[in-house]
Amino acid sequence: MFRAVVVVAALFVTPSAQSVPLDVAIINVGAGGGRLITGATGDAGAARGAIGIRGGRIVSIGGADGTNARAVIDAAGLVVAPGFIDVHSHGLETLGRPELRNADAELAQGVTTIVGNPDGGGPIDLAKQRVLLEGDGGIGVNVALLIGHGTVRGAVMGGANRAPTPDELAKMVALVKQGVADGAFGLSSGIFYTPGRYAKTDELVALARAAGGVYTSHIRDEGNYDVGVVASVDEVIRVAEEAHVTGIVTHMKALGPDSWGLSKTLIVHIDAARARGVSVFADQYPYEASSTSLAAAVLPGVSTAEARARLSDGARKPALLAEATENIRRRGGPHSIAIASTRDSALDGKRLDEIAAARGVSPAQAAIDIILDGGASIVSFNMSEDDIRAIMRQPWTMTSSDGALSLPGEGVPHPRNNGAFARKLGVYVRERKVLTLDQAIVSMTSLPAEVFGLKDRGVIRVGAVADIAVFDPAKIVDRATYEHPHQLATGMSFVLVNGQVAWKDGKGTGARAGVVLRK
Repeated sequence: MFRAVVVVAALFVTPSAQSVPLDVAIINVGAGGGRLITGATGDAGAARGAIGIRGGRIVSIGGADGTNARAVIDAAGLVVAPGFIDVHSHGLETLGRPELRNADAELAQGVTTIVGNPDGGGPIDLAKQRVLLEGDGGIGVNVALLIGHGTVRGAVMGGANRAPTPDELAKMVALVKQGVADGAFGLSSGIFYTPGRYAKTDELVALARAAGGVYTSHIRDEGNYDVGVVASVDEVIRVAEEAHVTGIVTHMKALGPDSWGLSKTLIVHIDAARARGVSVFADQYPYEASSTSLAAAVLPGVSTAEARARLSDGARKPALLAEATENIRRRGGPHSIAIASTRDSALDGKRLDEIAAARGVSPAQAAIDIILDGGASIVSFNMSEDDIRAIMRQPWTMTSSDGALSLPGEGVPHPRNNGAFARKLGVYVRERKVLTLDQAIVSMTSLPAEVFGLKDRGVIRVGAVADIAVFDPAKIVDRATYEHPHQLATGMSFVLVNGQVAWKDGKGTGARAGVVLRK
């Protein structure tokens, strides 16, 4: 279970350190200058002077004036904090594209490390994934990999809706262990989706035990589709407890009006588990809308072939439409669902009720037609502000984006891609005062580093890796909106990745200093 780590900043510089030039010095840090937030202990106000960086690590805090540095960053009036860690990112799905390798959308928010292959997805061969990410000039941020339960199950069992045989389970265990040998920090699952949804809890326990580290899950039901959000969170607790791993309820929420207010119950259950020694946490993105595929939202567990067959069968069609109608209602109705990206780009950004009216059909029929025409990703407005705040305030809640990397003009995706971390600092710290700045920084830095076992990251101390964000807390803003989601965040002055300046004065430097981390 996470325990706050007390970090004592070194307030001296040895003669040998002074005699060797620094790569970077961040000056005017601490009392009398900018504010230093170490990540673990809040404001290290006694630190005065500079942070010295050499060879990708912090070698001194205080005492240096920057005259012995190749590059100098003046932090007067700014906050100096560890680089942010996004514990649930879909960025790896596009980070390998040449035009996105710099990861400017991440750097603009202060994110220096992303955890990829969430929701049970990602490739089966993590060694190959590592090579692809580290090749072609490198990547702009650090990456931590997970091995996906859905990928592993699909490789062994295909789309079979049954429990594995002992031989199949042994094969899945072997694949998970190979993923860990190739650097995975744990197992991810997406048991709302196919084929993960076909797994019983004992299968998840066995594979989480084989993985060790973390078990992070897009839970079986975030609202009231099937088993309900409370039972689904309890399942994560059970997996963590029985497998002796750290469980994470990823992008935690109470989805849909029927579930609003259940955050109180979820918090009680997680607190009770933690009190008896279970290592369980959550992460959250700071938005009232979620994003998934239209098929998963409207017809979860129903294949395209099955939907097509039922739609063409006069006897079964009414039940299919009724199922879709009920699932749309659970998400707040057809006006709450907006198309983010589909084959017909003319639909991008439009609400489901608007599309249905234009076509003269019911919202359920319109949704199914889009699914059968190639599918779509959606933005779904389905969360209450009270639940968002309640979950955010918990000391065991980390910050995430659940976002990807995209270029302007590529659909109308969720603004979390470009704004999650900036929004939490700008809206929920500065404007709504749900958290203090120190609390928010911990949720983005030392807490995820401790939970995932990211050694020497997430804190500012001598010896730590120099992943650092320097920003103006009065100016950091998420400019991405639901209507215009491709705008980058502003207010981040400098970002260092492994000691190299990757973001400077509002734009990327192209440093590509990120590495693929190992457990």
